[in-house]
Amino acid sequence: MTSSRQGASPAQAAMRVSRDGVYRAVWRWHFYAGLLCLPFLVLLSATGAIYLFKDEINATLFAHRTEVAAQGRATLSPSRLVYTASEAVPGGVPATFTGPASATATAIVIMREGATRIQVYLNPYNGDVLDTVAADSDPMMVVRRLHSLSYFGTLANGIVEVVAGFAIILVVTGTYLWWPRGQGGGNRGGVVTIRARPAKRVWWRDLHAVTGLVAGAGLFFLAITGLPWSVWWGQQVRTLSNEAGLGQPRALWAGKAVSAVPMRDRLTDTGWTMEDAPMPVSQAAEAPAIGLDRATAILDGLGMPRGYEVALPVGPTGIYAAAVYPRDVNRQRLISLDQYTGAPLLDVAFSDLGGVGQAIQYGIGLHKGEYWGRLNQLAMLAFCLATILLSVTAAAMWWKRRPAGGLGVPPWPRDRRIAATVTALVLGLGALFPLTGLAILAMIGIDLGIQALRRGARRPAAA
Repeated sequence: MTSSRQGASPAQAAMRVSRDGVYRAVWRWHFYAGLLCLPFLVLLSATGAIYLFKDEINATLFAHRTEVAAQGRATLSPSRLVYTASEAVPGGVPATFTGPASATATAIVIMREGATRIQVYLNPYNGDVLDTVAADSDPMMVVRRLHSLSYFGTLANGIVEVVAGFAIILVVTGTYLWWPRGQGGGNRGGVVTIRARPAKRVWWRDLHAVTGLVAGAGLFFLAITGLPWSVWWGQQVRTLSNEAGLGQPRALWAGKAVSAVPMRDRLTDTGWTMEDAPMPVSQAAEAPAIGLDRATAILDGLGMPRGYEVALPVGPTGIYAAAVYPRDVNRQRLISLDQYTGAPLLDVAFSDLGGVGQAIQYGIGLHKGEYWGRLNQLAMLAFCLATILLSVTAAAMWWKRRPAGGLGVPPWPRDRRIAATVTALVLGLGALFPLTGLAILAMIGIDLGIQALRRGARRPAAA
């Protein structure tokens, strides 16, 4: 009688043990990644879902300062509006002017008062001051800073990079755990269907798995497109792509005098690729400056889309720096003018950016729900809500299976070679995002330390 008739062969049994061991090791790392990520993923998803509809929220909840009635007459000159804003904030210095993006939009002047930036909203037709608010206290800015964790400082902002890296590990390990293994055509529970009822842990497990099937790709996309904003990885990608000629068009700076001030220090939003681009300088001259009205007329003539922001010159070598960041990334543009002659010192359109810069700008536009209109917004909202559901179902599963007085960490497989191999693969994936890699190394160290303490605690009892 053959061994196949008596049951599984030794080779088949060994293969099954090995497969079970890999599953346990992957499950353990999936648990670890979730344990670290889930609270942050809920925060990032909730704030991201709100920020997707920033314009709609501003146009409804804050319409008193963002919307005006269209009138059949010309708007006041930019210099007049800046003067009015200066009277509203007498201790401030005008920093930027943003003209109305439409016939019903307001004009915005940012006044600097020490380290504080104050936004002054004005009716562009009559100059009425509609509201003044510190930029950092603007509700949508608070949401944005909570989303990036920059609200809590640079160190907290680095957590976003760690979480994004672990989110990618969650998707990869979750896909492995979800992958069907031997289910027949009539048994698709936890793959595409949900079994049992909410009182049972299997219901939460299946809901988690099926949601992950739908939302995994979205979570992966949001993590990848969110990484360019991270404090270390994003800056390194920007630096390397610029050095390779795939980001900022550095040829535009050839032979031009520049300052040590990056564009992000003067303008609210320059687009990711141009944030650390150096500002050109004006050649000091005895002639008077052209003034804001003439500068905006030149910018309009150069084809800048409506609603652009223009930074006012600072000092005798300062420039008029204008940037616009519309929903259509292809219309992004940045122009700098000499404050004395009005000559363009720098003119960068989206098409001038390198391949990496364009790809990342497209990704950011999709991430923020700006590129494909309402469909883009709703797709990103669905991914945000699905990520929250994934987090809730994961927490419910853990709560139902946790042992009394313990975390309920899935056990390592008995074969340490399997554990080491899976850990090495996870570490290799984490190495793509160095801060995540460092967090993984720390987790490995803590895990090994706890295991050593447990072995040490068992030895006296055995003796």
